[in-house]
Amino acid sequence: MVLGFASDHRGYQLKKELINFFENNGYTVIDYGTDSEESCDYPDFAFKLGKGLVNKEVSYGIAICGSGIGISIALNKMKGVYCAKVSNKEEALYTRVDNNTNCVAFGEKTLLSDAIDIVNTFINTEFSNLEKHNRRIQKVKDIENEVFNG
Repeated sequence: MVLGFASDHRGYQLKKELINFFENNGYTVIDYGTDSEESCDYPDFAFKLGKGLVNKEVSYGIAICGSGIGISIALNKMKGVYCAKVSNKEEALYTRVDNNTNCVAFGEKTLLSDAIDIVNTFINTEFSNLEKHNRRIQKVKDIENEVFNG
């Protein structure tokens, strides 16, 4: 499993700690930046991570900015990227079980131990594949493809 990480300057420190943890636990990691705490724009790094997801360079994406909101919005503008901004491992669980998302985002103030729990839960939870969830996901894809007839 390959994990892709991206952050802006505010999420840089937490991203660095998470990458260290997951690499030390046997995961292959791709860091899509940023590489410092110098002020930068989160869409630049969301785009790089999103391309990694779309091109199947990574299995899952982990994105961090000040709140997790901005970077998740940017990621969700990319066709084929489904990012949920989460605050805890329960939300990480349900975004996989119900929504089959391929990316998770959270804010810089997330404690490292909580962030590890969120990512572990996210990457180790399978999609339920229930008909009702597949139907709803297809409707989202129809909106994305501009063929929704709601």
